[in-house]
Amino acid sequence: MKKSPLLFQLIFFFSLISHSSFAIDQALAPENYFDFWLGEWNLKWYHEDGSVSTGYNRIVKILDGKVIQENFESYSEKEEVPLKGMSLSVYNPRSQQWHQAWTDNQGSYFNFIGEVEGDTRIFSMETSTPEGGKMILRMVFSNIEEDSLLWTWEASDDGGDSWKQRWQIHYERRIVSE
Repeated sequence: MKKSPLLFQLIFFFSLISHSSFAIDQALAPENYFDFWLGEWNLKWYHEDGSVSTGYNRIVKILDGKVIQENFESYSEKEEVPLKGMSLSVYNPRSQQWHQAWTDNQGSYFNFIGEVEGDTRIFSMETSTPEGGKMILRMVFSNIEEDSLLWTWEASDDGGDSWKQRWQIHYERRIVSE
């Protein structure tokens, strides 16, 4: 019996899907580029001394589903005052850009612009150093799976030619019992 080319292509296609990891749908509308982040997440990060800190992040859509609201809480014993913060992220269809405003209980405020590089999502901004130089700060969402992702805080003082990792958080989707 001769196999049809279409049947072979379908078998090949479905075998690729069953063996591939979760990937962001490249056909998403730009306003949905950060939907992978929605949900409740357990967080874990490692310090230079080998100790581990944990936290929690809850990300939901608000304002008729047009704005992503983040609520972050650190359970770190290494900090005198554990970090608590929130962000609002929105896609502006006029400028065709994502924007994020972050603020926290330590007095920080950041105003980021979002971008997409393949399956990686990035929010970045340029700022000044205390010495008067320029620095780019960015948060990179990578290794995005259905129930996990990697979030990395990076800085560059050479215009983005090289990056130094400052903080990396492992996200695991929280199982919410009904």
